[in-house]
This record gives sequence, structure tokens and C-alpha cells, in this order.
Amino acid sequence: MRDWLAREPIIITSGKGALLRDVNGKEYLDANSSIWTNLHGHGDPRIDAAIQRQLKKIAHSSALGLANEPASLLAEKLIAAANSDDAECGTRNAKLANASSIPRASRLTPHLTKVFFSDDGSTAMEVALKLAYEFARRQGQKRPRFLSLEGAYHGDTIGAVSLGHIDRFHKAYAGLLFKTDAVKAPYCYRCPFNRAKPQRADAREYRKCKWECVDAIEQKFAQQKRKRGPYSAMVIEPLIQGAAGMIPQPAGWLRRVAEIVRDHRAQLIADEVLTGFGRTGLGPPLSSETPHASPSLFACHHENVQPDFLALAKGMTAGYLPMAATLVTQAVFDAFLGEYSEFKTFFHGHSFTANQLGSAAALASLELLHTRSSLRARVQLEQSLRDQLQTLWPLGNVGDVRQVGLIAGVELVKNWKTRESFDLREQAGLRVCEAMARRGVLTRPIGNVIVVMPPYCTTAGQIEKIVSVLRQSIGDVLAESQDAR
Repeated sequence: MRDWLAREPIIITSGKGALLRDVNGKEYLDANSSIWTNLHGHGDPRIDAAIQRQLKKIAHSSALGLANEPASLLAEKLIAAANSDDAECGTRNAKLANASSIPRASRLTPHLTKVFFSDDGSTAMEVALKLAYEFARRQGQKRPRFLSLEGAYHGDTIGAVSLGHIDRFHKAYAGLLFKTDAVKAPYCYRCPFNRAKPQRADAREYRKCKWECVDAIEQKFAQQKRKRGPYSAMVIEPLIQGAAGMIPQPAGWLRRVAEIVRDHRAQLIADEVLTGFGRTGLGPPLSSETPHASPSLFACHHENVQPDFLALAKGMTAGYLPMAATLVTQAVFDAFLGEYSEFKTFFHGHSFTANQLGSAAALASLELLHTRSSLRARVQLEQSLRDQLQTLWPLGNVGDVRQVGLIAGVELVKNWKTRESFDLREQAGLRVCEAMARRGVLTRPIGNVIVVMPPYCTTAGQIEKIVSVLRQSIGDVLAESQDAR
């Protein structure tokens, strides 16, 4: 904060598409979608128009004991999107069951039926946690317990922080938190079980292991069951952990872990605040004859996993307004039904729950996501990003380049051959991002990892500039001394 106060910040005044403009008229490419929220670009005329139409009716009214039209329609659309893979489950499950590298198909694919609206990702997770806790108690568990991944970040409210395991963010509040357990995340680049030597490729592609990280989760569930009773739920960011450092999961990991959760009769909470609404790409094709027949908006569906709780925010309104949702099963909803005198209701609420303007923006965004032009643009953007990221491998200070759909993380190291990290006090990632800003590209680091996550409207030429600026900035700032060849 002292560093921030020492200089004038960049003051943004306007934006259009993938471009932002500051108070001095300088333009910047928005390389992290304004902290991972903006989907279609700034000032999209179709979302602008949807908000303006709603504004002529009403901006907000209470959802406490009342309902409104756009939020009701949005809930219907979210439920449809969250269950969109149901018809294809049989086909995909059969394929997965026949694959020797992936465990048998899930015996249970929950159907999400209800939506609880809130304000942001932290509260969406807080809602999921509180619902899961009380649901477990009403199912007979005296002391519900939760499992999440090392390096987990699920928000900044007290419950969400309790699920997190990043000391820099969470340790200061330890006295306020309840205990949750952590298990090793599948960080292939720095996994102690990965016996492969560093190569110039995504570590997931050349890893050598025996899925020890998955075995550790199985052991954790079994140990918990013997000592204290079963876990109530496991919390996961599917396909990629965001604030942990853009740590992607190898193909098949999510599905294997979901099987373990189901086998132990626990519930699965999917934090798709970052990964939802197409961020992780269109997903694998159903078959060669029907590629992307039903493009997945949610990361879970890429491995045919359906959670019991689905937390959404960030891109839900395409980055226009704060809004979030927690989707749950009918069984969870029914656990809170009773006579008035029983007080079984879910005691939780927000002043701006189901806000009409946010709902209007989200409805317009969902419509855009299903257009052919958007699908085509996202396919092209993912490929452009993949092609350009390959140009970073010659840099000796680039240790790992990892991409999941339209999300990329570039891990900076002192020497790629040894994977030696920069001390966080050296501010390697921050200094590279500052150099990028001077060249007209805005993003933020996660420690030593540079995030590249552009809006879906970003052109191939703009992607080329983003990565070119990143490449130049790494070279200038870190003064690499290694020959990467």
C-alpha cells in the first residue's frame, strides 16, 4: 500500500471492447478482463441496451418475500445452463468408463434446481458453505467438516476465508476462522511426485507420476471417516485454481476426485466464480461428428462432473454489475422447508439480492454466449492465445506456461532448468506488470505468475501485442542470464 501511495495510479475513464483509456488519454489493452470479470468487452451495445431497457422500468426492489421478472428469468436460464449436459451424460460416461486412464462413470449426477442470488463471489461461496453445513447437520452430522485444496482461495468473507489455505491472505485472520482441512493440489510444475525433468512445455504434458495427488485425497477421506466421521463436502475450483497461481489440473483429475467424493457420500462444492461462463473454453467435443454440440459454460462439465453446489459470480453479468448466484439441488432446498414455527428457513440475505439491472445484464450476456459469432470468436481467441504463448519458451526466466481455455498463467523463475523461484520480496511479477503497463497492456500478477485473461472480443492482433509486450517486459525487467535453448 505504501508503494501504491508513492505514485499516481492509472485512473481509467472509459473503455471500448478490449481497450481501456485513462484520464490522460492513453490506451491500454485489458489483458485480465478487469480482474477476470469482463466477458464480451467494455461497452458492448447489446448489454448496454438491456440495462437501459430495464432502467426505464425499475433499477431495484427487494427480493425479501418478493420476486421480480428479470431475476426469475435469469434463474431459469442458469438452471438450464447448469444442467445442459444431462442429455449427453450417458454418451460421455460410456466413453469415460471405457478409457483406462479415467475411472468409471459417476453413479450420481445431481440435478441443480434452485438458485440463491447474492452479490459477489465471496458471498456465493459463503452461501454454499452455510447451506452445506446446515444440510449436513440436518442429515445427522454433528460437526460437519470440509476439505479443500492447498493454495485454495474462495473469497474474503469469514466462511470463505476458512476454506482458504494461502497464508499471505488468510493467516492474519486465523483467530476468527473455523478449521478446515487441506489436501495437496495437482500443481504439476512443482509437484513432488512429478519425476519429469523441466521441459519447454506445460508441465501437465510431460509429467511422470502415478496420480499420487489423487491417492492423497482418497487417503484423506478414509482417514477422516475413521477418526471424526465423514467429510460433509469438498470444495474445488474446477480445472484451474485462480488466486493460487493459475494452477491447472491435468486431464482426468477432476473426474477422479469427484468419484472419491461420491464414493464417500460427501457433497461437491464447485467454485466457478473464475471459471464459469465459458472461461475454460468450449469443452471437449461430444464426438468427431458433433464437435461442441453443446458448448459447456462451466468448467465442471468438461469432465462430465456435476456438483451439488455451483457458485457463480464475476462474469455472470459480463463484468457490468456486482451479482452472484449459488445453485443447489432439490434435496438441499427441501432441507430448509418446514412450518413457520419450525424456523427451518435459510437465515441469510442481501439487500441487493436479485437486483434487476444485474439480472438484465446477465440475461443479455447469456444470450450472447450462445450466438455463433461468440462461439467462433472464443475458439479463435483460444487458439491465438495458445499460438502466441509458444513464443515465450525461449526466455530463460519463463518456467511454465499453462493455459486452460481463455485463461493463461506464465510462471517466472530465476532459471527454468532448476525451477528456482524468485523470492516474493523481489517483486518479479509486479515489476514485469508495471513494465507492461508502460507499454500499454494492463494485467496483475499472482506472485511470480503473470495472468493473461483477455475479454472474448480481443482480436488476434491484440493478443499478439499482449504477449509481445509480456515477452519484452520479461526480458527487460529480469535481465535473463540463461540460454533457454
